[in-house]
Amino acid sequence: MEKQRTLAQSASISGGALHTGGHVTLTLHPAPVGHGYKFRRIDLPDEPIIDAKAEYVKTVERATTLVEGNAKIHTVEHVLSALSGMRIDNVLIEMDANEPPIGDGSALPYVELIQGAGIVEQKEARNLFAINEPIHLESNNGSIMTIFPSSQFRVSCTQVGIQGRFTQYLSLEITPEIYEKEIAPARTFVFYEEVKELMDKGLIKGGSLENALVVRGDSVLSKEPLRFVDEFVRHKILDIIGDLALSGRPLQGHVVAVRPGHGPNTELARLVTKRHAELLAMAPRPTTSSLPVLDIDEVMKVLPHRYPFLMVDRIVEFDGTMKAVGVKNVTISEPYFQGHFPGHPVMPGVLQVEAMAQVASIIMMRKTENFGKIGYFMSADEVKFRKPVVPGDTLFIHAELTRARKNMGSARCHCMVNGSIVSEAMLMFGLVNR
Repeated sequence: MEKQRTLAQSASISGGALHTGGHVTLTLHPAPVGHGYKFRRIDLPDEPIIDAKAEYVKTVERATTLVEGNAKIHTVEHVLSALSGMRIDNVLIEMDANEPPIGDGSALPYVELIQGAGIVEQKEARNLFAINEPIHLESNNGSIMTIFPSSQFRVSCTQVGIQGRFTQYLSLEITPEIYEKEIAPARTFVFYEEVKELMDKGLIKGGSLENALVVRGDSVLSKEPLRFVDEFVRHKILDIIGDLALSGRPLQGHVVAVRPGHGPNTELARLVTKRHAELLAMAPRPTTSSLPVLDIDEVMKVLPHRYPFLMVDRIVEFDGTMKAVGVKNVTISEPYFQGHFPGHPVMPGVLQVEAMAQVASIIMMRKTENFGKIGYFMSADEVKFRKPVVPGDTLFIHAELTRARKNMGSARCHCMVNGSIVSEAMLMFGLVNR
């Protein structure tokens, strides 16, 4: 298992900024386990710190800008790309102005800064977020961004220029070695038709042929030759890596991007953050009581069901004679996972409904007059499935009888995982003698 990494010592770089045109010194400092990436503006009162997270992205006009309170950090993508590409997990990025140095327009100066500082391994494992199902978005301007499950971090990108010029495609696994040689040296670029508009907006004040490529017609203007024949798409991949670092954790997945840009990139980072939060919400938590009201032996005395159709491990709560809460611990050993999406195991919704019915039946059959009877489904109404239930979840099954006659009962039920409702239904069943 990969360990988290930080820098062995602090290291600084100075230079001009691309968009604001000001002079800035940026220093990378080692940071403790779990720190992630944070920016600190030492030129402002109280030296505010901004987390490098998608929730703080405010503008994406030719660069990614973070804003929290009165503090802003422009053009964060190159330094974040270098840190992510070189697998550095914890760093404090200190600046005495609002935009990092642009250097030569690539991420190579930051890679060299990282290597000069040295890299040290930390004790804790990396908090990888493995994509387990596709995350997809499409923008109004034709950008298409998708992350697919994969055993590695890979980016496949199609760059499409104005009028289709310099359309390029590249697909690479992103490792520190590949990033340093194949991605970091790729420089930022602009089409000549866009220059005046950007200048009118107060951008690229520090831009020059020393830190950017300018495309004019079918020609490329630069102080030096192209570093790669497909340098444009490589820089797009550089930006994608930097912008996705704003998801707050290293990714394991295959990013497929068509016409990417800072807007779609950071929106994808937001979706990744949201998806991670949803999965955390579904993670199991310890049950609140270690003393069940009915343990599994007592449950089996009431219910006739047996493996593989017994869907209640215990009853943890009775509220009077009309309400009960049961528990089902969902494990990967459940027999239905062999055929119900083996590569993406999800508990079938119909079995969640069965679990609700079994808890409701237990309430009914606790009555003395119903002892020894069997409950049969009669109807299921208002059935809704809100979130997937996966191996490792603890399913809390809530049932409340709304009608309880001699041989007939109805119940309003819902299942919860970690405090969120995952399914619900109105059930009607009849009781008959064995």
